[in-house]
Amino acid sequence: MPLDGNGGYTVRRYTLDFDWRAPRKPFAARTTVSATATQALSRFNLDFAGNTLHTVTVGGARATAVRDGDELVVTPARPIPRGKAFTVRVAYTADPTQQRQRGDAIQAYGWVPTPDGTVVCAQPNGAKMIFPVNDHPSLRAPVTFRITTPPGLSAVANGRLVERARRPDGRVRWTYDSEHPVAAQLMQLAIGRFAFVDRTGPRGLPVRDVVPQGLVTDTETHRSLTSEHLTWLERRLGPYPFRRYGVLVGDTDLPVALETQALSVLPRGDLLSDRVDAERDLVHELAHQWTGNSVAIRRWSDLWLSEGHARFYERLYSDAHGGVDIEDAMRSAYEQHDQWRHDAGAPAEPTEPTLFKVMRYDGSALVLYALREKVGEETFDRIERSWVKRYRGRVAGTRDFVRLASEVAGEDLTPFLNAWLYGERTPPMPGRPDWEVDPVQY
Repeated sequence: MPLDGNGGYTVRRYTLDFDWRAPRKPFAARTTVSATATQALSRFNLDFAGNTLHTVTVGGARATAVRDGDELVVTPARPIPRGKAFTVRVAYTADPTQQRQRGDAIQAYGWVPTPDGTVVCAQPNGAKMIFPVNDHPSLRAPVTFRITTPPGLSAVANGRLVERARRPDGRVRWTYDSEHPVAAQLMQLAIGRFAFVDRTGPRGLPVRDVVPQGLVTDTETHRSLTSEHLTWLERRLGPYPFRRYGVLVGDTDLPVALETQALSVLPRGDLLSDRVDAERDLVHELAHQWTGNSVAIRRWSDLWLSEGHARFYERLYSDAHGGVDIEDAMRSAYEQHDQWRHDAGAPAEPTEPTLFKVMRYDGSALVLYALREKVGEETFDRIERSWVKRYRGRVAGTRDFVRLASEVAGEDLTPFLNAWLYGERTPPMPGRPDWEVDPVQY
């Protein structure tokens, strides 16, 4: 699993100050971390793999900072007592071309350059290339973004636009507030020649799409479906959990869409494809806002809860809107499940290299499908609504889900779900005695 994340303190807020200059050009950056010590600290770590480090201060005093791989080890001038609030300021040069590669669905992550700017793909642990951070999926904090751009360029980030201030030299500073605490992997900031397309979702929800100016017309048909998608998901999962939503169109060959909080990013190709494929991606990222974003995972081995739910609702929606029948999709997944277990681990037992393999997507959606077959559709729907309601804005893991499912169903589902989530072999599918698993190819 990714080893990022540090103890000894909790972050109360990140403030990012970026002085953007031009595509692919390094720029001056400063991150302020407002934190509280949970133990006495003579030193502490931040996750940081960015470009040139300049200065680090703690409480306004110069601190000693040493880079150790992807860790920034900070020794303040004076120890920090337990319970004390403190402020860290890190000045550095950011490199908007910095990326790393994975051998699974994520492929490239970090900064993702576009023709006139950037988007970011921080999942799973790429935020450290963008700013110094305490990066773990269970750790969330509010973020203030202050991004200065040249004339003609816009900036966007998670949350609400607080201020757009033009400076005497014509440059513009864009200030955004995330409104809700956000995990580092779900952070988004983008710069480019954007059009902002506003519409209203269910119950007056503000929906704002951020689109490269040359792609507004060509992507409108699929983007305009967001209100329908919100209504469909709210019928199944309850009220949308954030104050606003939108789609950021990435003018990039980014290989995957990403559920960045309240502002999902989709590469242009996803929105220029046919309606069935486009809607699958749009619904998948929107479903994540409930499962994975509002209900955050406790540890990386709980990723099946995030990706499995998003894929399940994507498949369910597509079934009802001209796509592949969900039973056919799940039967295909069932046939391959032993092979996926062999290649990528059981749904709740990934390894770091296999974290975003197909087992965490269709393989984990199959677990939810099996649960629905076991308890019936009505009980399953109550489990799902209870899950996102009870843990809204909180962190939860596999044990929490198993316990809640058992409570709602009125029976102990631990043996059933553990066999699906951890077993070496795929269990029988309830109600489908004719379904068979293909032999493993070694």
